[in-house]
Order: sequence, then C-alpha cells, then structure tokens
Amino acid sequence: MAVVVWIVEGTWRACVDAARAHAPADAEIVLLHVTPADVPGAAHGAFAGLLGRGHPGEHRPADGWGRDPGTRLEHLAADSARQLLRDAADRLGRPGIRTERTGRVEREVVAEAEGSELLILARDGDHTRLGPHSLGPAARFVVDHAPCPVLLVWPEPAPELPTELSG
Repeated sequence: MAVVVWIVEGTWRACVDAARAHAPADAEIVLLHVTPADVPGAAHGAFAGLLGRGHPGEHRPADGWGRDPGTRLEHLAADSARQLLRDAADRLGRPGIRTERTGRVEREVVAEAEGSELLILARDGDHTRLGPHSLGPAARFVVDHAPCPVLLVWPEPAPELPTELSG
C-alpha cells in the first residue's frame, strides 16, 4: 500500500500525525512537498524584462547565484522544502520516501497520488468554521481530482458544529 502525505508549511504536522495513525505498518509512505514554479518564474521574468540591463564589468556576487532574484528564490525554496521534508520524516518516525516536485501545486499533488491507495492532506482555507470555505483552491482541486481515496484532516481541532445543525 502506498500512502502520499502532502507536506505544506503550517499544516504538515497534522498530515504526518494522520499518516502515523491511519497508515498500515507495512505501507510505503511518500512525504510530498511541491514548490510552486510561479514565484521564481515571475522573478526571472521581472529581472529579464525590467531589471536585467546589466552593465559591463559588473562582478558576480559571492553567493554565486548572479543578479537574477529568481535563481535565489529557487535555491531558497529548495532549501526550505528539504528542511520541511526532514522535519516531517523525523515526526513520522518510520521509513518513508521524501519527494520534492516543482510546478502547479495542485496538479503535481494529483499526479503524485496516481497509483496510490491513499492521499492525506489538510484543510488549507478558513479554519474557523465548517464547510466548503475550509478548503482553499489547491486543496479543493486535489480533493475533486484525486485518483485515490483522500483523508482530509483539520490542522488543528475542528470548529464546533453550529447549534442549528447539532440539534
């Protein structure tokens, strides 16, 4: 059995805890982090189109990344993803596979879940009330398009059921 756990800053602990509680002991756990490609891409474009007018004789910064801020953003995002996956693996406390992807986040998650028996993700919208607004656009897309069963968890305790629904 393969279980994909979508690791996102701010909600990853709840997802890892759900995997620990619900994935069979013999399951292959895939810890997945997706870095959106749009932010570094926008920085590359801005630099090339507006800011990229270099002057002859300019030197390369000591960090070796050059003047393009998109390159620096790519490196920072990759470092952050690796640290987040390390922390998630430590919390999981059992063998697992760490996977980093870059692209349109929701589509990369759905693609990674192909062939899996379970996908675990957390609500990423309004956490103060129940209902459809508790899912942001990326999580909504993933829930609607997942090619396998989905375990959707609250990143913190769920809000109270409104009294008109509980009675």
